[in-house]
Amino acid sequence: MTMRAWIVERPGLVEGNPLRWVELPIPQPAADEVLIRVIACGVCRTDLHVTEGDLPVHKAQVVPGHEIVGEVVAAGSAVTGPAEGSLVGAAWLRRTCGQCRYCLGGKENLCPRSEYTGWDADGGYAEYVCAPAGFCYELPPSDPADLAPLLCAGIIGYRALQRAAVPEGGRLGLYGFGGSAHLCAQVAIAEGARVHVLTRGGPAQQLALRLGASSAADAYASPPESLDSAIIFAPVGDLVPVAMRALDRGGTCAVAGIHLTDIPRLEYQTELFYEKQLRSVTSNTRADGRAFLAAASRHQLRPTTHVYPFDQAPAALRDLKAGRFDGAAVLRIGW
Repeated sequence: MTMRAWIVERPGLVEGNPLRWVELPIPQPAADEVLIRVIACGVCRTDLHVTEGDLPVHKAQVVPGHEIVGEVVAAGSAVTGPAEGSLVGAAWLRRTCGQCRYCLGGKENLCPRSEYTGWDADGGYAEYVCAPAGFCYELPPSDPADLAPLLCAGIIGYRALQRAAVPEGGRLGLYGFGGSAHLCAQVAIAEGARVHVLTRGGPAQQLALRLGASSAADAYASPPESLDSAIIFAPVGDLVPVAMRALDRGGTCAVAGIHLTDIPRLEYQTELFYEKQLRSVTSNTRADGRAFLAAASRHQLRPTTHVYPFDQAPAALRDLKAGRFDGAAVLRIGW
């Protein structure tokens, strides 16, 4: 039995069509894995980094995609749940060793032997995918297009929000406003923050205002008030000193992306002094994922999505790179 899938034939610019449409054998789950019939898969900026080679190759000709919504159709011999027929999500963090000091200390996102969906192993740009059962999230019945972006854009945005240490009622700046930021903003606003969005493009700025942001302006503009916290979602190192200058004394800036262009030299007095902090964000723990999905339900998050047919995955990545849509893109695969 075979399935349709996209593979990264050779990493390169998406304008050069590095993805190839292929027929592959349907994978068989290992003892601790489930086989998932993919219904939808979100299109994440990390997929773009894998496809274009910004991230080093971990698996040759990998199937990208890690915002996977699907139905469990088979399970390995050691799996006790989720049951066949369950609606589940498979996300970026695929597996950890479970034995190192990071895993044992509640910081499995820092595990040196961690593996990632759509990078170390085949992901969701396919009709079927295998995933470790212990790293899947059981999902409520809902529109697959609304669920898919929650599984990375939402989770990593939530992790970044924690790393940014927004005080109660605080002033938060978001630099870049794509799939992750537009979900992070909804959580932050629901929890009482004043959010200022700094991003390129009128549609993204308009979406920010519709979602309740206090202001929206160009990425290099100054927010209307100093910030307690900032999160950089755009993979642009030039924005780091911009965000650091916008912080109030004692403020914290978190960089949410897995890839960032080089950061310019920081000027100590204006960009680091007064106990400002600059933090990175490294993947997420499963506890982060569960906490975010609970928050998404509690706050009734509504992703803004643009659905592409499965055979249009390259176009979705090109549009993501060019900033042609607001919110998030989702591939329609099994519905």
